[in-house]
Amino acid sequence: MPKNVANNHFDLIIIGGGLAGASLACALRDSTLKIALVEAHQLNTDSQPSYDDRTVALSYGSRCIFDGLGLWSSLAPYAEAINNIHISDRGHFGVTRLSKEQEGVEALGYVLENRNIGLQLYAVINDSPNIHLFCPAQLKTLQQDTQQVSVEIVTDSHEDGKRQKLNAKLLVAADGNNSQVMKLLAIGSSRKSYNQVALISNVTPGNKHNNVAYERFTDTGPLALLPMLQNRCSLVWTLDPEQADYLYSLDEADFLQQLQQRFGYRLGQFKKTGKRQLYPLFLQSATQMVQGRVALIGNAAHSVHPVAGQGFNLALRDIALLCELIVDSLPRPLPRPLPKPQQKSPADSSINSAVDIGAQTLLQRYARLREDDIRRVYGFTDTLVKTFSNNITALAHLRALGLFLVDVLPDIKHQLAAQNMGRSGHLSRLNRGLPL
Repeated sequence: MPKNVANNHFDLIIIGGGLAGASLACALRDSTLKIALVEAHQLNTDSQPSYDDRTVALSYGSRCIFDGLGLWSSLAPYAEAINNIHISDRGHFGVTRLSKEQEGVEALGYVLENRNIGLQLYAVINDSPNIHLFCPAQLKTLQQDTQQVSVEIVTDSHEDGKRQKLNAKLLVAADGNNSQVMKLLAIGSSRKSYNQVALISNVTPGNKHNNVAYERFTDTGPLALLPMLQNRCSLVWTLDPEQADYLYSLDEADFLQQLQQRFGYRLGQFKKTGKRQLYPLFLQSATQMVQGRVALIGNAAHSVHPVAGQGFNLALRDIALLCELIVDSLPRPLPRPLPKPQQKSPADSSINSAVDIGAQTLLQRYARLREDDIRRVYGFTDTLVKTFSNNITALAHLRALGLFLVDVLPDIKHQLAAQNMGRSGHLSRLNRGLPL
């Protein structure tokens, strides 16, 4: 339920309270902005993406973003470091190894459970008086003009629930690849199916994982095992749909046997597996990142194959840049705020009426500066999938040679590591670990 709100005038409306939307709200918690966060699902349920059993691999650049926001200290106890990455092609020679020592960083990345990230973000939201949570709330209508954007939401799970109108200078769509905002605005998207399914689970290996992330390419697609706390590993296994259904239906012993055969014994004998989930894989891109006073972030703007663990990291870079541009547009607060006669309180109206955070110049700059990074990640992940998801003999030999060359050529290896760590291209202040 939202905090007590005298009226429904906001500076910023965020549609979608998953990891991306909640991170954006938390990023602006210390600003003078009055923020509405609208989430369709009840929290603490598996239907809310922040609270299911999946994990996310945060790049080193994403850790820097959370550092700059003052949020990393609350997330760090739930994070397992990735100190080394081992990339191989099943049945062929050639291995690429990346290490934190070679890149001069504390860790190449970190693995956290979505549930724990969501809990920490919402703890911050609940303690932030300028963030007003509407949950569960369904977006029904959206209109915008040259001055503001207005939405109608239903703050109940039934059609006859309480309807409310909210308006603001800027609306951010963080409601995923099936975005209601995009539907209401008729924003199109290109979608390419990989005809693959990701089988997601957590497994316990017989040996210590020693903070090594394994990316093993097979004829059906990549199989990744990422280090987690309590010596567990997060499994992301790419399969064709029939294989995925078959493996999903197996009992635990048979499933672990199939995984063992596919991965090998680098981590010893697999002992246990958690709940299995299936997700179809595709590449999706919105035809535009902004429309009028609406900006898209995260999966609403771009969904990529999980082969390199770039999805949420890409969303965080959207957030880091957008927040930087928004904060830079706000007036710097005076050392001692002077009281004004008959000044309205934040609960009575939007507190930044003279500032237009939804201005076209700001939003077009956001879209323009994000373009190269998004295109680079699209190309990187799509090329990996095409190159490593087949059995063509000649290509298999070229893949093996490529992995070998990357491993022995420092410049190429550093470029690969920089891409994986989210440290290439335009870097926002947050991406460099600096505060907003």
